[in-house]
Amino acid sequence: MSLGITPAQLRRFLALSPEEQEKRIEAMSFSDMLDFDVAFETWAHKSQLPPPGEGWRVWLMMAGRGFGKTRAGAEWVHKLARAGPRRIALVGATIDEARNLMVEGVSGLLSIARNNRSPVKWEPSLNRLTWPNGSIATLYSGDNPDGLRGPEHHIVWADELAKWRRAEESWNNMQMGLRLGSRPRVLVTTTPRPGPLLEQIRKQEWTVETHGRTKDNICLPKRFVQVMLATYGGTRLGRQELDGELLSEAEGSLFPRVLLEGARVQPLTPLAFGESPFPSKGEGFERIVVGVDPPVSVGGDACGIVVAGRRDGKLYVLADRTVDGVSPEGWAMAVARASAEWSASHVIAEANQGGAMVKSVLNAADPALRVKLVHATRGKSARAEPIAIRFEKGQAFLAGCFPELEAELSGLQVGGKYEGPSRSPDRADACIWALKELSETRSGVPRVRML
Repeated sequence: MSLGITPAQLRRFLALSPEEQEKRIEAMSFSDMLDFDVAFETWAHKSQLPPPGEGWRVWLMMAGRGFGKTRAGAEWVHKLARAGPRRIALVGATIDEARNLMVEGVSGLLSIARNNRSPVKWEPSLNRLTWPNGSIATLYSGDNPDGLRGPEHHIVWADELAKWRRAEESWNNMQMGLRLGSRPRVLVTTTPRPGPLLEQIRKQEWTVETHGRTKDNICLPKRFVQVMLATYGGTRLGRQELDGELLSEAEGSLFPRVLLEGARVQPLTPLAFGESPFPSKGEGFERIVVGVDPPVSVGGDACGIVVAGRRDGKLYVLADRTVDGVSPEGWAMAVARASAEWSASHVIAEANQGGAMVKSVLNAADPALRVKLVHATRGKSARAEPIAIRFEKGQAFLAGCFPELEAELSGLQVGGKYEGPSRSPDRADACIWALKELSETRSGVPRVRML
């Protein structure tokens, strides 16, 4: 097949069904693929192209991951930069993200310029791109509002606005500097996450929105799309991250109340030590663990202590034994009691604060405790997302009512924020660590406690 780049050939391609388009793309030679790729405006999804008309100032592109937001932003900026000398701001969530995604990424500005055989000078030490006609694009960070105080621009590309840690300050400073030329404009490319700034931008009369889903990108591998839809389809995380849907603040909770209520089952009470915990159910749990989120200091946050178990591939929250305002010896004894009460196989304790001290304190309370230390390398919500999906798919349950724990779980937001009742979600952290451990364990083992 030779697709080429003639308008007639591309029109025939676009008239095909999505299935036929996928087949044609898979059959393209490398040369044809390059020709096809360069003709972006001819085959791009309509939501990837600038809105018609002259009345808009803000183009808000809210779309799922993999839709092609970065490609659309880079194409738009490159075209405007070549049209005449302009001052352009490239604002990412951080400087590193702006550099790695907006400039040096596979769909970034350097790649677009190279494909179009357009020489662009990239000076990483200055965070600056220069076009032959004098257009200059400078990188900024949404984490550093002061960096945007003063510079003036014709054009701004703001990427992943919902991730900017100091979004409102950075946005306001950027807007005040967007005053060069007769028609200054900004493109916001973001996966939607609920927040006041995004809602404010949407309500402004000069804002135009476009939307897209992951599956709308015909260039994504079909298998990747199938796996993403099979894993996250129908969940709130999938609605946001794949379909590009902006959830309400209430919907933005990873564990909304309605989800937790729907996952509630009858409480399960442990029997005397040494007996099968649930003989009336006809079978016991494959494994029970105790999740622990130790406090940083004495008299500080609570020590989250949550018991969870796995049976028939499903996860159950069994008990909340969290204690507050006690010494390290006090919370360690509470962990030991919970472990003995439920005949737990081991304890999962976060060790970011205290490290070996956490294990030492726990073993001082009970030398027989098996303690596994875990380290938080991702944010709380990122750890919680796979567990939330298990609840949504009917694979995780609450065995009883746990008001304080449920309030903290409901406060964990899609995208990373915590808006719960306590200063820190200690109970929720302990719960997530326990359920994460059980979800990663592939086979049940006998639970034997040595006396």
